Amino acid sequence: MAVRAGRVKTATCRHAQCMSIIRHPMSIAPAQTATASRLDRPALLARYQDVRRTTERLCRPLGPEDHVIQAMPDVSPTKWHLAHVSWFFETFLLAPHLPGYAPRDPAYRVLFNSYYNGVGPQFSRPDRGHLSRPTVAEVLDYRVWVNRGMAALIEQLDEARLEALVPLLELGLNHEQQHQELILTDIKYNLAVNPLHPAYHAIAPPSIGATAPLGWTEHAGGLAAIGHDGVGFAFDNEGPRHTVYLRPFRLADRPITNREFLEFVDAGGYRDAAPWLSEGWRTVQERGWCAPLYWERVDSSWFMQTLSGFLPLDLHAPVTHVSYFEADAYARWCGRRLPTEQEWEHAATALPVRGNFQDDGLFHPQPASSGDDGPRQMFGDVWEWTQSAYAPYPGYRPVPGAVGEYNGKFMVSQMVLRGGSCVTPRSHIRASYRNFFPPDARWQFSGIRLADDA
Repeated sequence: MAVRAGRVKTATCRHAQCMSIIRHPMSIAPAQTATASRLDRPALLARYQDVRRTTERLCRPLGPEDHVIQAMPDVSPTKWHLAHVSWFFETFLLAPHLPGYAPRDPAYRVLFNSYYNGVGPQFSRPDRGHLSRPTVAEVLDYRVWVNRGMAALIEQLDEARLEALVPLLELGLNHEQQHQELILTDIKYNLAVNPLHPAYHAIAPPSIGATAPLGWTEHAGGLAAIGHDGVGFAFDNEGPRHTVYLRPFRLADRPITNREFLEFVDAGGYRDAAPWLSEGWRTVQERGWCAPLYWERVDSSWFMQTLSGFLPLDLHAPVTHVSYFEADAYARWCGRRLPTEQEWEHAATALPVRGNFQDDGLFHPQPASSGDDGPRQMFGDVWEWTQSAYAPYPGYRPVPGAVGEYNGKFMVSQMVLRGGSCVTPRSHIRASYRNFFPPDARWQFSGIRLADDA
């Protein structure tokens, strides 16, 4: 999410090699580099501690047994996420830069390496759920060990060296936020395979009521600047900023709801090859898809597994846990299409980043509010599939060395999603953020916003 984080969001996990080979894995605005971001040690430590505590707070509803299961190769055990993000700080910051630092356990270098060949070998991803050791308690002790080291690094390192490391530290914090999202998406899948339908937490999503009819916003097109503008943090795949030409287009003013997608289901959408891409139709047949992931019919009613347990399907909430294939088939069935990522970003750039995020604690998409002008729910609730393949922007060059593995090597066989979801940290998202997953991925909180030519 990578949240790549991420497969890298495959966006699951995006991180860098040691500082000696880092050039510009991300960007921080010049105005920030001269102020608190680089020179205010207490603020830097407080930000680090806040992100780390948030990760652990997300794990409090889980028992030790919940931390170790891996129900499919694409998800990871919660225990592995907790250890891996600590591995990042130990491998790329503490070991090379804190004098006298001793790794907690040298074996962790292999055990918790995700996919960085430049760092060394990795333990097989599909087999992470086979590891009973280190225990959950030992992994939490590992986090304490790394936190002590990071506090010492921030407090003791001379100013010039600390200033040089701030971009890598910020990358590590954003990487951990990606894994916060993955902890929630992965544990949802891991719990959902249980026929007891266990809940992660007892917070029931509120029922807001009916959703307004789908409307459209018109966009004149023309030349548009796309990509990160250099203000604040960004991953390298968000640049370079460049100009594109957009034909006039229309964008739906909210995501598609469960009720609207249910019409596609009831009309036999999963039994009719006509609206499907060839690979999508093959996938539907091979895997027996007949509805979005986590939907289940009980007698004559539809229910959905949520992080709050097994609940009646909220017809007014955005449909979620659909693949690119399903999103594209639905759009074709409607006589519409999915937006390009350039259209999506152009429409979202002037909008405030507000919505239903991880910070709100619901962890489930909510119905669109009424009365707002322009596109609603562009941020939060559900990641929105675009029709754009994940590819480098014009002028993009991976950084030499292992940091080049961070994003560049995943730029094939993936589709771009935009906007964040109900499990994305609010401070982590922006209009230029490019998430990406294979077109058959469904376990992420992914939804649909329609577009059309004007």
